[in-house]
Amino acid sequence: MATTALAERRAFLGHAVTVTQLSDSRSLMYFDDVTTPSTTRASDAREALERSATPKMRLDPLTREWVSIAPARNQRAFLPTEESCPLCAQTDANPSEVPGPFDVAVFENKSPSFGPALGPGSSLPSQTFGAHTDAVGRCEVVVFSQDHHGSFIGLDAQRIDTVIAAWTHRTEELKALPGVKTVFPFENRGEEIGVTLHHPHGQIYSYPFIPPRTSALLANSRAHGTGFFQDYLEFESRSERLVIRGDSFSAFVPYAARWPVEMILVPHSPVADFTELTDSERKELGVLVPQMLNAVDGLYESETPYIAAWYQAPSGLSGEEFRFHFRVTSPKRSENKLKFLAGSETAMGAFILDVNPETQAEQLRAVLA
Repeated sequence: MATTALAERRAFLGHAVTVTQLSDSRSLMYFDDVTTPSTTRASDAREALERSATPKMRLDPLTREWVSIAPARNQRAFLPTEESCPLCAQTDANPSEVPGPFDVAVFENKSPSFGPALGPGSSLPSQTFGAHTDAVGRCEVVVFSQDHHGSFIGLDAQRIDTVIAAWTHRTEELKALPGVKTVFPFENRGEEIGVTLHHPHGQIYSYPFIPPRTSALLANSRAHGTGFFQDYLEFESRSERLVIRGDSFSAFVPYAARWPVEMILVPHSPVADFTELTDSERKELGVLVPQMLNAVDGLYESETPYIAAWYQAPSGLSGEEFRFHFRVTSPKRSENKLKFLAGSETAMGAFILDVNPETQAEQLRAVLA
């Protein structure tokens, strides 16, 4: 029997936010565009099913890195038709994840890599071999639009503002959950990347540890001393790899880019995450990120697959220690060729790039022009 959850309506950054639950008690939030009138939300008509168990994590003794073992993910939807898309609004014919019309919807993933259990964050144990623990945390899906077609690139300015508000809201709440150490919003676009749902959406992973890339950046920042990210920003901004310079952010192809298409956007001020952005910074972010993604998409005649990733400071750290930034990468190296992570990259972690970063930047500036 389906359960009917009471909806709680709040205001956040000028947007109406409705907080409710799905039939199996997973959280569901609606974020309305600023011009959307108040509406009554339908309850989830599906039968209440038992939720997936919290996965386990194992510590790799060779790298001292955590790996989540989540077999339930193998059962998730794989390239369903539009008529059976789980991210479209629920109908009698399609018992999807979102009961009724929406602008932006955020809900807990049915087959999470982390969670639903919460608890103490995972620190590296003294035990070398056989260390394991619960993969506590939270995984959420952010649906950008009720329209089944498109991606973040196709959103209008008002909807982009709503999505940024949703990312900010979820960052604020997720980083306060017991055991969560890092909140990571991202969007995968294109089957070449591994997308299994074509509906425009992203995800948020809330890890119970500091992931390897964040950990490496943090270690480099601390080794450099005060002002690492500011010095890095000034180094890249003086180069011919600079693609966009705004009032509050600069975007560039990094000096040692690893991917055929790669850009990083860094704020000029030391903010730690979405929650520390000012109104003017959020507004500019809503302009520059679409410019970056459209530049990436305009390099070739066909659609460019990409990973759009938001790097935020681990819980409790400041923007001086780890500055919030955005990074978009694509494996597409020509109209009909992809860069595959083969021997050197996959086996040794040593990247080899087939195009100069300066050439990348020139091509991206040309698309923007």
